[in-house]
Amino acid sequence: MPSLSTANLGLLSADVARPAYDRDAAGIGVVHFGPGAFFRAHQAFFFDEALGQGGNWAICAAALRSTDVRDALRPQDNLYILAELERETRYRVIGAIKETLAGPADRPALLARLANPDTVIVTMTVTEKGYCLKGDGSLDFDHADIAHDVAEPLNPVSLIGHLVEGLRRRHAAGTAPFTVISCDNLVDNGHKLGRAVADLAEKQDGALAAWIREKVAFPRTMVDSITPATDDALRTRVTHDTGVQDAWPIQRERFTQWVIEDKFSNIRPDFASIGVTLTKDVSAYDRAKLRLLNGPHSTLAYLGSLAGYESVAEAMGDADLAGFARRLMLDDISPTLNPDAGIDYPAYIDAILARFANPGIRHLLSQIAWDGSAKLPFRLFGTIAERLAAGAPVDNLALPVAAWMHFVRRKAADGTKLTDPLAESLLTIGRAVTGDAHRDVSCFFTLEQVFPPALRDNPAFRTALERAYALLEGGVKAALKGI
Repeated sequence: MPSLSTANLGLLSADVARPAYDRDAAGIGVVHFGPGAFFRAHQAFFFDEALGQGGNWAICAAALRSTDVRDALRPQDNLYILAELERETRYRVIGAIKETLAGPADRPALLARLANPDTVIVTMTVTEKGYCLKGDGSLDFDHADIAHDVAEPLNPVSLIGHLVEGLRRRHAAGTAPFTVISCDNLVDNGHKLGRAVADLAEKQDGALAAWIREKVAFPRTMVDSITPATDDALRTRVTHDTGVQDAWPIQRERFTQWVIEDKFSNIRPDFASIGVTLTKDVSAYDRAKLRLLNGPHSTLAYLGSLAGYESVAEAMGDADLAGFARRLMLDDISPTLNPDAGIDYPAYIDAILARFANPGIRHLLSQIAWDGSAKLPFRLFGTIAERLAAGAPVDNLALPVAAWMHFVRRKAADGTKLTDPLAESLLTIGRAVTGDAHRDVSCFFTLEQVFPPALRDNPAFRTALERAYALLEGGVKAALKGI
C-alpha cells in the first residue's frame, strides 16, 4: 500500500478532500508549539481553511522534546489525514503544516523561525503543565525548566523561555512582534501567558519586558472539539477507506469551535470567514466550556475508569453515570456561569451530553485522565471555590476529586503507568494510603501544587471530599446512589 505524500495524492479515493491551494507557494506565517492530536485536528484545520483563501498561513509545528510527530510526518511531506467522525466518516488531507521541528537539535531552527519577520502568529497546545505556572496562575520560578531559562536565556528549554527569546530577537532587530495565542484549557489563558512571558523577560531585560507588555498581544481563546487519540484501528480504517497509508492520521468529531479575543499585534487571516469566532470577551465562552465540558469530561474519566469503562460513550451508556453528569452540570456548575452572556446553558448541556454519547467517537477515558494534578485545579476547583463561597453544598463536585484520588491509588496498587507531571509524588501517596478517608485525603492535601490553601483549609470541602472518598470504597455505583 502506498504511503501518503505529495506525489501520491492522486492515489487517494475520490471522496477524500485534498488541499485546495498551492502548498509550494504558501509561506510559513505560523509557529505552533505542541503538535499533538488536538492541534492537528483543530488549529491546523482552520489554517488549512485560511490557506484555501490565499495568504502565507502555513505552519511550522514544533515539539520541544518529543520527536515522534516530526519523525512520522516528515516522510509524508508533513501531510496527514483528518477523519471527521459522525454517522458517516469524512476524510480530508491537511496540508497546512510545512515544517516540523523537534527536540534540542532543532532549537536553533525554531528560534530562527520565531525571529523571522514572516512569522506573525504563534499558537500552542501544550496542556496546562506546559506553562510552568503555580496554583495562583503566576510563573513558577522554582520549576526546573524556568530556573534553567533564567540562568541560560539564550538556550531555552521551556515554552515561556522560547517565546521570550524569540521576542527578544525581534525586539533587538526592530521587528514587529508576533501575536501569541494560547489554545489550552486555562482560565484567562492569554492573560496568564502574557504575564508569564513578561515576568520571565523581566529577569533578563526590563526594557524587553516593557515592550512585551505594551506591544505583544496575548488574546484569550476558547477551543473545543472532541479528539480521541490515534490508534491502530484508525490507521487500519484510514488505509482501507482512503487507499494510502498514513503513519499518524487524526480523528475528531465534526463539531469544532475556536473563539479568539479580537486583539492582535500583527496581521491575521480572515478568521470570521473560516468559522472562527472573534469577540471582545472570551470569558463567557471559556468558562462555559471549561466548566460544563472539561469538568464533566474529567468526572467521567475518573468515575468511568473506576467503573470499568474504556471510552466516554461507554460511560455515557451507564444511566447512573450519565444522570450524574447531567445533574452535576445543571445543579452545581451552571449556577457559577454568567446568566447574561446570551448562552442557553440547558441547550448547551444537552449538546455536550449528546457529543459525549456519540458512538462514532471512541474517546478513551484513560487519555482524558492524563495529567489530573494539572487539570483538576482549572476544571473543577474554581467551581468548587465559588459554590463554597455561596454557601452551597459541594458533595457532587467533591465526587470526581475523590475519584481521581482512587484512580491514583489504583494505579499505584496495579503498578501501571500514571501519566502526570507529579506522577512520582502521586504514586508515592497512592502506595501509602490505606482506605481511611481522613488519613488518605490528608496525604493528598500535602500536594500544595494541586490544592490551594483556601480549599485545603475549608471544613465544608474537606467533609464533602472525605465523604465522597469513603463512598467510593464501596464502588462507583454505590457512591452515585449515596452522594
